[in-house]
Amino acid sequence: MQNEQVKPNFEFVALMASLMSIVALTIDALIPAIADIGIAINSLDPTRNQLLVIMIFLGLGVGQLFFGPLSDSLGRKPIVYIGFSIFGVASVICLLAPNLEIMIIGRILQGIGLSAPRTISISIVRDTYRGDYMAKIMSFVTAFFILIPVVAPAFGKAVMQVMGWQGIFYAQLFFALVVCVWFYKRQQETLKPEHKVPFTISVFINGIKEIFKHRETVSCTLMTGLITGSFLVYLSSAQHVFEELYGLKESFTYVFAGLAISIGFSTLMNGTLVLRFGMRNLSFVALTTFTLVGALYMVLFWGEPNPSVTVLISFLSVLFLCLGFVWGNLRSIAMEPIGHIAGIGAAITGFISTVLSIPISIFIGGFIKESVWAIFAGFGICGLLSVVLFMAFKTRPLFASNRAYQ
Repeated sequence: MQNEQVKPNFEFVALMASLMSIVALTIDALIPAIADIGIAINSLDPTRNQLLVIMIFLGLGVGQLFFGPLSDSLGRKPIVYIGFSIFGVASVICLLAPNLEIMIIGRILQGIGLSAPRTISISIVRDTYRGDYMAKIMSFVTAFFILIPVVAPAFGKAVMQVMGWQGIFYAQLFFALVVCVWFYKRQQETLKPEHKVPFTISVFINGIKEIFKHRETVSCTLMTGLITGSFLVYLSSAQHVFEELYGLKESFTYVFAGLAISIGFSTLMNGTLVLRFGMRNLSFVALTTFTLVGALYMVLFWGEPNPSVTVLISFLSVLFLCLGFVWGNLRSIAMEPIGHIAGIGAAITGFISTVLSIPISIFIGGFIKESVWAIFAGFGICGLLSVVLFMAFKTRPLFASNRAYQ
């Protein structure tokens, strides 16, 4: 039952946040171990080893496409159990993988499995609450989720020092089991039997047709894919850049955490500023700044050696501050015209943006060997394409009174 009067309890918020946060833990805790894993499986090319981070996003994109609609048919709880089961099998594959190719398969399956708890947690919140309380819960969940990328690399490094890189996968399995049991014991099914709908292929066909009727939905979905693709280049190459190119093996986790805080800070600020300035205005300013900063680095360091770590972190900090004003707002703009098909609409647009981001990140990441210039070239070019899409397909004038469109 949706509720506007009963205050959400702490356990519910913590459980929903935990369902989502295992994704971030699975991605970010492994980053400090990528070089060691490469040695263990005889994969010594750092650009190929980036796939251990990138390809889990393929699984997340594919999985959400099916688990969301399936949960409308079978219920929320069974889908979460299926997802955790797939994740468990995938983690074992990663632990036993003899080479990079098999481990990549395991990482894709991990993403497919974890897409279930991540997607279903949002559905459960939507089933249970509405209005201001729903917004409040999602704010708490997001705030908790933001903390995970800050601490996950340090956690992964600490575990690796005690148990080796395999210990990270064991730790992920342990936390997944704890959350799954917690979910089984304490969370009731939130989808009422009368609200279940059959799972058919026509759901996807009709959803795609409806999405492509709205040009702003399509353009924002493409922009999300472009910006996410450029960010995945950084995420997948961060260990190589900071530990190997800059020699910051001991302090890498602190640098990574500091940059993650930049995204978290701007995400929280966006929640405060969006009602005043409007999501389109904030998105456009952030995208423009993002593009200009990437382009400035491209110009200043064309053909030059890597700058000092202080300069690098300064540029990345500004770029990541912009991301907090981009991702959530673009997703909101994309979903605005298709609220009547929110579930399948979110699944399809999420899948499209994810599938677009992966080849972008693989292509650009292939150029990151001795120079970080390609990272900023990706930011600048993807940002420019996004600004062009934004201006070409916007449906409302920028910087007009926001109240007129509330």
